[in-house]
Amino acid sequence: MTLIIVILLLLGYVVIATGHTTGVNKSAIAIFIGTVGWVVYICYGTDFVMQRHAQDYWEFLAGSLPSSEAVKYYIYNNVFLYYVGRAASIVMFLLATMSIVEILHNNGCFDFVTKWIRTRNSKRLLWTITLATFILSANLDNLTTATMMLVIMHSIVQNRRQRMLIGAAIVIAANCGGCLTVIGDPTTLVLWGDEAITATNYSSYLALPALLAWIVPTILINRELPERLDTQWAPMPFRGDDTNLLPWQRVVMLFVGIGGLWFIPTFHTITKLSPFLGALCVLSILWVVNEVMNRKLNSADQMMQRLTPRSVQYGSLQQILFVMGIMLAMGVVTETGVFGDVAEWIDDTVHSVWVLGIVSGFLSGIVDSFTIAMSDISLYQIADAALVGSYDENFVINGAYWKIIAFCTAVGGCLLSVGSVSGLALMKMEHMRLSWYLKNLTLKVLAGMLVGLAVLWIELNYV
Repeated sequence: MTLIIVILLLLGYVVIATGHTTGVNKSAIAIFIGTVGWVVYICYGTDFVMQRHAQDYWEFLAGSLPSSEAVKYYIYNNVFLYYVGRAASIVMFLLATMSIVEILHNNGCFDFVTKWIRTRNSKRLLWTITLATFILSANLDNLTTATMMLVIMHSIVQNRRQRMLIGAAIVIAANCGGCLTVIGDPTTLVLWGDEAITATNYSSYLALPALLAWIVPTILINRELPERLDTQWAPMPFRGDDTNLLPWQRVVMLFVGIGGLWFIPTFHTITKLSPFLGALCVLSILWVVNEVMNRKLNSADQMMQRLTPRSVQYGSLQQILFVMGIMLAMGVVTETGVFGDVAEWIDDTVHSVWVLGIVSGFLSGIVDSFTIAMSDISLYQIADAALVGSYDENFVINGAYWKIIAFCTAVGGCLLSVGSVSGLALMKMEHMRLSWYLKNLTLKVLAGMLVGLAVLWIELNYV
């Protein structure tokens, strides 16, 4: 049955990688392999339990006779729920941050971005919109931030080729900004939740590599843009009278939303509670502030109309389902012991976390960045710092392996437009072909990735 589960996962990889041509949504595939994998596992649960949890299972029986029902109850309570809780904590965090972004967006708290980039100069527009994307992605959800910036850019730039180039720069900035902090990307959230990394240590090492991975391709993209862009500036969007906030009120809400998320690492350090609880607390406070500031409008007898793009709404839901499905799928494969065997083979034949990171980066561009990152994370357990040798030191808390994987998969997901959800959103929005992206942008992203990886290598070995 292990072979069936592994084949199911590999087929899932293939379908996810070819989703842009087959039209099959990768979130549906992730949910399918995650659910069916556990069904197959529990149908033959006795073999798996006796192989990996024999002692705990006998203690669970407490003298009772073993049976198929007992095995299923043991798997549900002691194995399955662990992976559900692990996935749910990430999903709840994403749900909270996506809701925070939506509340801020609907109240015009990001309108300053549109005013800030009001220019026809290509250099100024490109750098201001990507800088805003980089900063916001590091503090909010990178998918929602990228999609929001793509919508803003799409309404401003009239030339399609210029939109595709600037849109690609936005996707790069979002992914690089997301991997800068422990709350900016689902991969870093998983690593932080598993206590493989700490917030301060991780960001201090990733700051310069992430900046360079964004700056280098953006410089190269800027060289292909004309000096003056074909832009059209419409009036500020009509929001259906769903917000009448003054500028100072929008600043307050922005401070509550983003400032609250900044406090989450401290909250986790002090309380040791899951980070998603802190995110939900921030959401609840922001929600209350929103209700208070819009109390007159909320009591009015009228329908609120919002211009939140459907791509944001549906994209966020799909991202949540995708993360849940992938994490459940990785959990069931981990329980078969296959990942442990693969890790031993990699240690014997490759014996280099840097080679594994680079390969993972290329695979992220082909398959999906989060899928490959979760596969890499599932390969190894956090090593005990007191019992490690020179190679095993890569897998301790704040070890090099976790940083390399987070960086390579995040930036590698930009090598092709199908490697990340925000890249797929750009493809749909601009009707972009994969071949065009490969020809015009892949080498630029690769240059930034290699420069950032070189700096990370220097930091990890000499700093």
